[in-house]
Amino acid sequence: MHFSEYDTRLAGYAIIVNDDDEILLSWFNGGRDHSHAIWTLPGGGIEFSESIEEGTIREIKEETGYDAELVRPLTTHSFTESRRNPAFGASTARPFKGVRVVFEARITGGTLGTLEVDGTTDRAEWLAIESLTDIRHARIINVGLEALRGDGRD
Repeated sequence: MHFSEYDTRLAGYAIIVNDDDEILLSWFNGGRDHSHAIWTLPGGGIEFSESIEEGTIREIKEETGYDAELVRPLTTHSFTESRRNPAFGASTARPFKGVRVVFEARITGGTLGTLEVDGTTDRAEWLAIESLTDIRHARIINVGLEALRGDGRD
């Protein structure tokens, strides 16, 4: 299928892990119908005028209240859907491709607290990485952690 025949959403996400082996996550409220609520990485869609780095830093701030710097890109992840996810307000039946870049990042300032108003993020929390097996969470978290650990870290 030619790229002009489907919609694409570019998104940037961050893996932020503290010294207590906790990961900073955002609670995605499921969008318009709240049926897809789930823990995910801080991040989201990149605006047309932004670089992937600028947009990822903006998303971290909006969703968590923290200022952050990107350490390095870790991985990319893509997926396709035959129809755009209604959580993002799709009005067409065009095929959809999500392209996500995951960065390692670190906190440089700010205070924990979601700054989004009427958005898809209700809160952010530090959660123990070991607790992920017991909570509903997005696959992008596993993708990011696997990439982070792929460099020999545990």
